[in-house]
Amino acid sequence: MSFTVAIVGRPNVGKSTLFNRLVGKKLALVDDTPGVTRDRRPGDARLMGLTFTIIDTAGLEEADEESLQGRMRAQTEAAIDEADLSLFVVDAKNGLTPVDTALAEMLRRRGKPVVLVANKSEARGSDSGFYDAYTLGLGEPTPISAEHGQGMLDLRDAIVEAIGKDRAYAKEDVAVTDVDIPHSADEGEDEDEEPAYDETKPLRVAIVGRPNAGKSTLINRFLGEDRLLTGPEAGITRDSISVQWDWRGRTIKMFDTAGMRRKARVTEKLEKLSVADALRAIRFAETVVIVFDATIPFEKQDLQIVDLVLREGRAAVLAFNKWDMIEDRQAVLADLREKTDRLLPQARGIRAVPISGQTGWGLDKLMQSIIDTDRVWNKRISTARLNRWLETQQIQHPPPAVSGRRIKLKYMTQVKARPPAFMISCTRSDALPESYTRYLINGLRADFDMPSVPIRIHFRSPDNPYESKKRRT
Repeated sequence: MSFTVAIVGRPNVGKSTLFNRLVGKKLALVDDTPGVTRDRRPGDARLMGLTFTIIDTAGLEEADEESLQGRMRAQTEAAIDEADLSLFVVDAKNGLTPVDTALAEMLRRRGKPVVLVANKSEARGSDSGFYDAYTLGLGEPTPISAEHGQGMLDLRDAIVEAIGKDRAYAKEDVAVTDVDIPHSADEGEDEDEEPAYDETKPLRVAIVGRPNAGKSTLINRFLGEDRLLTGPEAGITRDSISVQWDWRGRTIKMFDTAGMRRKARVTEKLEKLSVADALRAIRFAETVVIVFDATIPFEKQDLQIVDLVLREGRAAVLAFNKWDMIEDRQAVLADLREKTDRLLPQARGIRAVPISGQTGWGLDKLMQSIIDTDRVWNKRISTARLNRWLETQQIQHPPPAVSGRRIKLKYMTQVKARPPAFMISCTRSDALPESYTRYLINGLRADFDMPSVPIRIHFRSPDNPYESKKRRT
């Protein structure tokens, strides 16, 4: 049986740096600014033979419960209650503060094992801070440097002693699932077969949008608990946090992301890091839900986010949030549908669902739209059907003649899914106009029921065996 460890401490003592060190990746945002981490973030840690779940938390501060810092503190306390062991990180370089003493008392009252960690012990003058840590009454501090990886062996020994050797080294039977194996839709498929959609495969979904559109509130409503930090302030979320639950027997892994403002307005380093983390979440996801504020929809930034998601090749779904604040719903819904078709021609047929993350209205319909869009994103069409369709398309609308010479489309096949991509062998591929490519893409959407997802068509001209002879003459 594995165990869970929470990293706690006041702001800017190096908790996220230690988290990144233990998971072996730069998952958590790190900056010199205090209070970068706000939500609790879980990860899979490995430490010299130990494997466990690690939770990065916000810096603990004394604050009113209703304030942002107070809500951050509640998230950290929830992580402590969830964990089997806490790593209490103090700053050996700058010494203890009254906040450290208050946190030590809070951890003692909970009665769970605690490992006292003196970070930044490599710094000059850190000895006094290290010895001061004894006064907290939590046993001998473990000196480490999270940034440079020093003291990790001592940290492992301290964790084993606190949690118990049997618990620390307990082995689990790990089943090999689709989550462990990178999925490739274009490996091993018979080109004349159309494989069935796998209704059981875990699905990765990213939630993106402008600041204060209600992304974190939406995910909390899906989970049925206040898992993510929310509030009236814009831009609360900074890290891309993943949460997991089952929906109708299917595992859903959903990523909450930071609000994405116009590039010209993003000037602070920390916000740039948050946006870069959101972009990574989009690339990692399979389906992306773009959350619009239904009270002020279709801002320029909304359209740019949709365009970005489609250019990345992700399956996209629009969610018009805060629907509980709309009065004349029928008129507004008709207006939204008209604007969707007019402003997003590159995503013809995209699914758009009105929802309320605050009340939970429309969430089942949103999840079904996510599943249906992912089904199209994974779709494969047999080569035989494609070539019959291509012949019909050319009869109805032949490719234009360029410089008096006709272009002939000879053969078509699907080269990959996720998103669907096709290759057409033709003469003079470089001369085929863009308008004819759009005609073929729109035909694929209509005839094979492929709305909303990006469709790629690549044209290839066969090599001319006489080309080299012509050059020699």
